[in-house]
Amino acid sequence: MSDYRGRFAPTPSGPLHFGSLVAALASFLDARHAGGEWRLRIEDIDPPRCPDGAADTILRQLEAFGLHWDGPVTWQHDHDDAYGAALEHLKARGLAYPCSCSRKQWRDYPVYPGWCRHGVREPGKPVAWRLRSDLGLRPVVWQDRLFGEQRFDPAELGDVVLKRKDGLWAYQLAVVVDDADQGISDVVRGFDLLDNTPWQRQLQHALGYPEPRYLHLPLILGQDGQKLSKQNLAPAIPEEEQAVRPLLHAALTALDQAPPAALATAPVAEQLQWAIGHWEVARLRAEAHRQPDATIP
Repeated sequence: MSDYRGRFAPTPSGPLHFGSLVAALASFLDARHAGGEWRLRIEDIDPPRCPDGAADTILRQLEAFGLHWDGPVTWQHDHDDAYGAALEHLKARGLAYPCSCSRKQWRDYPVYPGWCRHGVREPGKPVAWRLRSDLGLRPVVWQDRLFGEQRFDPAELGDVVLKRKDGLWAYQLAVVVDDADQGISDVVRGFDLLDNTPWQRQLQHALGYPEPRYLHLPLILGQDGQKLSKQNLAPAIPEEEQAVRPLLHAALTALDQAPPAALATAPVAEQLQWAIGHWEVARLRAEAHRQPDATIP
């Protein structure tokens, strides 16, 4: 076993669709090809977005495609204390501040203008906690394994929310704390999250965490040219064996791995064995891919 540890971290807001299957498959193959571990984390810190039963459906879908994870499933709803400790550390360093502003108040600005950086603008109102992006690591530079050198000034992206006014934890803080806690060495995820990475690198630096390697994957588009997503009502991937086989082959094709045509009817285990042995990041094209026609019944 190598020192590689990857993860797949879906939000259980609905079942997996073809785009999320491609992301899960790529992270799985990258870990297994490296002889490493592949962990599963359910990012359920936003209960209103997570209907009952959605997480169980995701687990069944992954198992149907042979994407078996190492160790127990972890759940973000169990990590409140860890997130709280991280926020207190940021507060002590002057890197997090309370903010009473609403999105409506700053809607004419491209990013939040930092009105509460030096004191809450409207005392007595509920507050969120934001990151002082102007005081952290700047610029943020990293080498993406597909898209090459990335350079951002997080201050130009604004002060991201770490804890919401309703008391729920925000994605940016939670994902950074969890990746560090799980010892994640490599993050493989969609290109739509690439511009989240500067805030996450700032947080890793401020909290003294290791910085994982990143591989951002080309987006999968529907036939209408829009990104496949639950918001766009992308259809759920099936769990039945006969439907899974060709869909797994289509996902490998979408990842530019050029699987043999005959593999499309092969059992899942056989397809994955081939894919692990032949996985090459260098094959990936840094451009959006359309979902193949008729991949989902």
